[in-house]
Amino acid sequence: MATIKDRLSIAKDDIFDFFESSQQKCFDLKKMTGILDENRKIWRLGNTSRFTFIDFLIEKGQLSQSIFEFPDRNMHRYTWGQVPLYELILSLMPKGYFSHYTAMYFHNLTKQIPKTIYLNCEQTPKPKSEGGLDQKRIDFAFRMKTRISNRAADYNEYKIYLLNGKNTGNTGVIGIDGPDNSKVRVTNIERTLIDIVVRPEYAGGPFEVLRAYKNAAEVISINRLSAMLKKIDYIYPYHQVIGFYIDKCGAYRNSQIELLRKQEIVYDFYLMHKMKKPKYSSAWKLYYPEGLA
Repeated sequence: MATIKDRLSIAKDDIFDFFESSQQKCFDLKKMTGILDENRKIWRLGNTSRFTFIDFLIEKGQLSQSIFEFPDRNMHRYTWGQVPLYELILSLMPKGYFSHYTAMYFHNLTKQIPKTIYLNCEQTPKPKSEGGLDQKRIDFAFRMKTRISNRAADYNEYKIYLLNGKNTGNTGVIGIDGPDNSKVRVTNIERTLIDIVVRPEYAGGPFEVLRAYKNAAEVISINRLSAMLKKIDYIYPYHQVIGFYIDKCGAYRNSQIELLRKQEIVYDFYLMHKMKKPKYSSAWKLYYPEGLA
C-alpha cells in the first residue's frame, strides 16, 4: 500500500506543473489548503495533511515560506519561485496599498532607499465627528505624542508596518510597476504628498517631507492635490501645512502657493506633534520645527 510520501512523489510532476502554470505565485495558508483540497482526488493524495503537502513542496519543489511576526499574530506566506519583495508584502493585505515613505520611494520623491515599508489598508467608513474645531483642543492634541502603529514585523533587513488609515475610498490609489518588475498598488504623487503631511513620522520626518515637496514640484498638480484634500475631508486644516511646505521649499510659482493661501485660515495649527520650542509662521498660522525653514 502506497504511503503518503509515495503518493506525493508519484503526483510530483502534476503538482509542480500546477504551480508553474498558476499566475498566482504567493499564497497564504488558507489558499494552500484550498489548492490541496481541490486537487486531492486528482492527485490521489488521500488524507495527506496540508502541512505534509507544504513540507513536501518546500523540500522537493520551489516553494518557500516567509513568516512575518507581528505583535498580534504571525502571518505565513508561501511563494513558488522568485516573487518580488513588494508583491510578497502586498499579499499581507491584498486590499491594501503602499503609502508614505514607501510611496515617496516609488515616485522618486526621496533619494533614500527606505528600509521601512508602509502598507495601508483603510478602515471601514465611520460617521463624521459632529464636533467642530476648537483652538484649545487643537493645542492639546498636538502637545501630545502622535500615535504610531505597533503592527510591525522585521523581514530580512526591512521593517514592515501595517497601517489602518482613514477611509478615503482608496482615493488616489493607482497600480504601477514597482521595483524588481513588481506589480503594486500605491498612492499617486498628490495623495502621497497629503499622507506625508498628515503623518510625517511615516515619511522620515519633516525635513524629508520638505525635500519631497521640492522634488515633486515639476510633476504634481496643486489643483488636483487641493481637490483631493477636500475630498478626503480631514477635520484638521492640513492645507496650512501643505501651503507652508510649497512656500518654503522655493520650487513653486506664486500662483500655485496662492491656491492654498486663499483657502480659509482660521486656527493656529501645527506641522507635527510634540515639538519643542517651535517657530511660528504668521503667513500660514503654523508652528514648525526650528531649522526647517
